[in-house]
Parts: sequence; C-alpha cells; structure tokens
Amino acid sequence: MGIRLDMVGIVTKDMGRALAFYRLLGLSIPENKDNDMHVEVEAQGGVRLAFDKQEMIADIYGGWTEPAGHRIELAFLCGNAQEVDELYQRIVESGYGGHREPWDAVWGQRYAIVQDPDGNLISLFA
Repeated sequence: MGIRLDMVGIVTKDMGRALAFYRLLGLSIPENKDNDMHVEVEAQGGVRLAFDKQEMIADIYGGWTEPAGHRIELAFLCGNAQEVDELYQRIVESGYGGHREPWDAVWGQRYAIVQDPDGNLISLFA
C-alpha cells in the first residue's frame, strides 16, 4: 500500500470554539461533538482532520508545552476572489482573528490569512 498522508491533527484549548471556526471553512462537523476530547472529520480528498483537547494530548505525549511560532499552514481553496473576501469577512465578524486582510498576491492569487482560536494561521486563496 505504501505511505500516504491520512490525517492532520490540531490541538485545541476550546473544542467548541475550534469546531465552530472550522465549520465556517466548510467542514461538516456535527454540533454534538463540541464537548468531545477527540473529534475526527473527513476533509476534501479523503484526508482526515482531527481535533484533540490539550488535556488529552498531554496524557498521550506525556506532557504539553504551549508551542510558539508557526510551523504548519493549512490553506483553503475558495471558488473565486470574491469568496475569499466574503469568507475572510465572515470569519472576522464571527469574532476570530484576521491576520492579514485579503490582497492580490504577486503570484496571481487572491489571498487572506486568518487565525483559528488556538493561533494557527489559516490561508484562504483563489
């Protein structure tokens, strides 16, 4: 079978707030999962996205240190430039952080960057 990317995991302080953010990005996450310690959903292309509460990860890893800096980027492809602008606005109006407002990038894409509730930078582009 070989090796293939199967899952991306996100550690979160507040499961409900994190899941609400990712629902805005179009992920189908049941509302009854907001208080779970671990949640998995299938993202586009069959890759799973998992969310784990910090307390659970501390048990699994044998401890937890709050990370600093940004090492991994999640990027969400939008249908067009207007959709990037509208999604950015909807996320910010929902109380989440806007890191960089939409702009026309030199590489030809409409681009914006938002922050999920745990400070992860999430790119939106078309």
